[in-house]
Amino acid sequence: MKYDVVVIGSGFGGLACAQLLSKTGCRVLVLEAHWQPGGCLQSYQRKGHTFDTGLHYVGGLGEGETLHDVFGQLGLLQLPWHRLDVDGTDQITISGQTYCLAQGFGHFVDVLAASFPQQREALRKYVDMLQGPDPDPSVSAWKWLNETFSDPLLIDVLSGSCLKTELRRESLPLLAFAHSQKSYIQSSWRLKGDSSLIVRSLVDDIKHMGGEVLCRAKVTELIEQDGQIVAALCDNGERYEGRLFISDIHPAQTFALVKESKVLKKIFRTRMAMLENTYGMYTYSLVLKPDTLPYFNHNKFVYEGGSVWDEATAKVMLSCRVPEDGSDYAALLDLLTPCDSNPMALAEQVIPGLRDMVSEQYVSTPHTWERFTNTPDGSAYGIRKDCRQPLLTMLSPRTPLDNLLLTGQNVMLHGLEGVAMTASQTYNIIRNHYLDNSRI
Repeated sequence: MKYDVVVIGSGFGGLACAQLLSKTGCRVLVLEAHWQPGGCLQSYQRKGHTFDTGLHYVGGLGEGETLHDVFGQLGLLQLPWHRLDVDGTDQITISGQTYCLAQGFGHFVDVLAASFPQQREALRKYVDMLQGPDPDPSVSAWKWLNETFSDPLLIDVLSGSCLKTELRRESLPLLAFAHSQKSYIQSSWRLKGDSSLIVRSLVDDIKHMGGEVLCRAKVTELIEQDGQIVAALCDNGERYEGRLFISDIHPAQTFALVKESKVLKKIFRTRMAMLENTYGMYTYSLVLKPDTLPYFNHNKFVYEGGSVWDEATAKVMLSCRVPEDGSDYAALLDLLTPCDSNPMALAEQVIPGLRDMVSEQYVSTPHTWERFTNTPDGSAYGIRKDCRQPLLTMLSPRTPLDNLLLTGQNVMLHGLEGVAMTASQTYNIIRNHYLDNSRI
């Protein structure tokens, strides 16, 4: 059977593209190397508890906000979303002092201006930037923040929720920084349940519309013929032919699959292979003893020993699962950090006695991510975006091969918002360039 679209990888970007294209009547096949779909949205079970891997909260689901329309298209707004504290979605603790990042742009300014009254106008300029046109990708986030704010502590506070991106003074584009902030200020939400709810919803939709999602089907080669990809060979011995191919895996891995090509030049392959990846994350998934930690409806970020922007600064994010039984107490708590040392002492700055509340602990490392999501170096945010080389590091979904497109966080922007936007762009390219011209 020849498919209209073959998708390589079942991360959020791949599944989103597959679901949207299935709705148009395309015959879609998703090929996944792992035993379960989902990529960084996978969940896993231990002793009756289900743990998330990558998703902890999402922003911009309200009407008229960043992700509302695309999540509506994907049928994900119907999931059990739980809104976080409006007065302080993210609580940033720096050297023992805590500051709140609120929802709503005006409210966000008012809450921070109470602690930094001399910076109110600068804060207004900041939220105006977030609500305006996308910044030029060649603009440095670090430079823009220091030109706008005169208080280094406030810069650290504003950047304090950025364990959902990689802070690098020399390279982080303002565009990437802004997109990691904007939607969460609009509104912030957790799932009442694990992230596999998203995966199951998308997979069920794809199958309901006649598509297929095959696991344990690792693509080992993409066959090029007359300047186009014609088939994907898998380690299960099968050959899957298609008219159009979408890759949700790393671009360097994608182009390495095209072993013989008249289109992909050596210099292009070398450039893809040399792209740097962001760091990986360590996640400490904690099972809590009953009735020991009251549920907190926000995220806690704790820093000690230097600027938020310093790699050597100790840092941790604390994210609490919404109690599914309606209890006032948390049952599961995640500690996330890019550092390779146990963050428990740091976490206890905001939850004293936490270690005595823990009954079980499970740890995932960048090596875990690399093994289970096939992510190079266990990278948490994909290719490192660089304001000094924006055209080289912020890739287009299009490739030199006319019928091979890219999606996922390695392409334009990282995180669930970035992947949703990229998947939408990939889909729109196909809809306008292929579907409207009857090329499928």
